[in-house]
Amino acid sequence: MASVACIGECMVELRQAQGGQSAGPSSGQGGGLYSRGFGGDTLNTAVYLARLEVKVDYFTALGDDALSDEMIAAWTAEGVGTRRVARLPGKLPGLYMIQLDTKGERQFFHWRDSAAARQLMNLPETDDLLNSLMSYDIVYLSAITLSIYDTAGRERLLAAIKRARLLGTRFVFDTNFRARGWPDREVAREVFSAAFAAADIVLTSTEDLLAFYPGESHEQLMARIPSPELVFRLAEPVSLLRFPGGPYEVRAEPMTKPVVDTTAAGDSFAAAYIAARLAGSDPVEAAQAGHRLASLVICYSGAIIPGYAMPPKKRHRPATTRQATK
Repeated sequence: MASVACIGECMVELRQAQGGQSAGPSSGQGGGLYSRGFGGDTLNTAVYLARLEVKVDYFTALGDDALSDEMIAAWTAEGVGTRRVARLPGKLPGLYMIQLDTKGERQFFHWRDSAAARQLMNLPETDDLLNSLMSYDIVYLSAITLSIYDTAGRERLLAAIKRARLLGTRFVFDTNFRARGWPDREVAREVFSAAFAAADIVLTSTEDLLAFYPGESHEQLMARIPSPELVFRLAEPVSLLRFPGGPYEVRAEPMTKPVVDTTAAGDSFAAAYIAARLAGSDPVEAAQAGHRLASLVICYSGAIIPGYAMPPKKRHRPATTRQATK
């Protein structure tokens, strides 16, 4: 069975409860009730991969606290492998809070500076974890993953991925960009360039790349990425694909339900795309699968939709495609 190593960070999630209001004089203006969960971009992708029947292990570091125990139990219940999770005595996971506007768009607030996951590249077991990457078919991580490590940690991770690629492992890089996670955009731009040069597949978007190169056209932005396989998601539900035999444009089917929460739209797209590619689908079919799952996920609140809401395999009709003009 094909296998995927997802690398990153899962945090405690606080989300505004729908219609919830805080009571009492201490709540202040703008207060409200919050529900607690767990989330993180690459963890979300790992869960959806497991639900799509892909063997997946999650690489991260957690504390030895009760919340970390709950995370491990939840991942195991979803079918995500936890044998690559380091447990650090006395440490805690990070925390983030989500606020949604009336259109379902989200704003994130993070407390993660001392989170256990930030130490993953500096542990006694780090070499063993990194050497194990060569046993996987795909290594998947995001720019958020790279932002939590220091310069030496990023270089150590990318060097291990390059070694794994020599033995046939493919590297999938998702440009999920959060400016607050980086000291400045120039550092982020340099790290992105290094990841682009090493990646077999890049999943990116106008939102991410225009943060670095404002005003550039789609063609100019795509030309900056040398990877042989590129998925470039536009602001509208359309992807431009570049691969041997391309380019192509893939359009998602029109939405029939209202958008509730766009959290994990990109994470679920990535999972469906990777699962389809591992199953032998070409990039066009994989992007169709990505759009189908993402279009479903955004109709539910939260990053991980209920298990019963997952679509049966091959239930949906293919999205509209056409070869892009140059």
